[in-house]
Amino acid sequence: MTPTRQAAVRLTQFAHGGGCACKIPPGELEQVVGGLTTAQPAAGDVPLLVGLATGDDAAVVTLPGQPATAVVCTADFFTPVVDDPYDWGRIAAANALSDVYAMGGRPVLAVNLLAWPRDRLPFDLAREVLRGGLDIATQAGCHVGGGHSVDDPEPKYGMAVTGVADPARLLRNDTGRPGLPLSLTKPLGLGVLNNRHKATGERFEQAVATMTALNRDAAEAALAAGATCATDVTGFGFLGHLHKLARASGVTAVVDTAAVPYLDGAREAVRDGFVSGGTRRNLEWVAPHTDFGAADAGTRLLLADAQTSGGLLVAGEVPGAPVVGELVPADGTHTVVLR
Repeated sequence: MTPTRQAAVRLTQFAHGGGCACKIPPGELEQVVGGLTTAQPAAGDVPLLVGLATGDDAAVVTLPGQPATAVVCTADFFTPVVDDPYDWGRIAAANALSDVYAMGGRPVLAVNLLAWPRDRLPFDLAREVLRGGLDIATQAGCHVGGGHSVDDPEPKYGMAVTGVADPARLLRNDTGRPGLPLSLTKPLGLGVLNNRHKATGERFEQAVATMTALNRDAAEAALAAGATCATDVTGFGFLGHLHKLARASGVTAVVDTAAVPYLDGAREAVRDGFVSGGTRRNLEWVAPHTDFGAADAGTRLLLADAQTSGGLLVAGEVPGAPVVGELVPADGTHTVVLR
């Protein structure tokens, strides 16, 4: 950890939550959207390859007359996760782009989504947020073509992103099968470090570097290795996203808790009580579906930690990423088992 940068404004103090920890709890969200899936399209309409049914990372369609190209669409925005506006912009953009990578796609166009308390925060800070988002999109080779803004009591930023993919080589959360290993491409602990940053002003360079790192290389490596099943680990935590993947695929996931990587300082942040309400709600949601084995309370919280711009969780081996478990036949009781 390093001392806080001197700043006139601490953006995290203008938000009730931070980053993906401010998501609506997964159990409540599923109740809200339940039954809202679209009907099968009529002949000649745009085919929907991935929609709401399995809670995947983005929606995917193919266009009439272009069956070899899939269009991937997503949107993601959240309240400040760090105080530095430029870093917040970079983190939010990387997080939004991640949904496209998690589907095996390549982002090509993004538009900004900005909510700003214009009477409370100067617009030069908003410009820094947008500059950060633009820099990450440029790094990803993705155009930014404008966007939408509103006057809001709480600052929020993110992007709606459109990408392209090969429909025959998508990464989906419902294609896992028994016998596949599970790889995790970024360490956990972002949520508790961000929560500590918000409470104390301490700056964690390792967390910022992790959150601003694109999942592009991980997605390309997963596709090159022949993977077809993946998701990214964000606001619902490692356990929440793994539960969704295992449930959608009709399998049980066995996790080797000793193999799961964590950021430096993450366990200390849990020990010192810097755990968000979103993380605790994640743990409550997955508890009925999880055999926790001998995992202690701190490990359970870290595995449910609400990540912001986390890594990919891939059913398959990804070069350079640790294998943290495997998929096995469904046991009829649990979607996730910790060992």
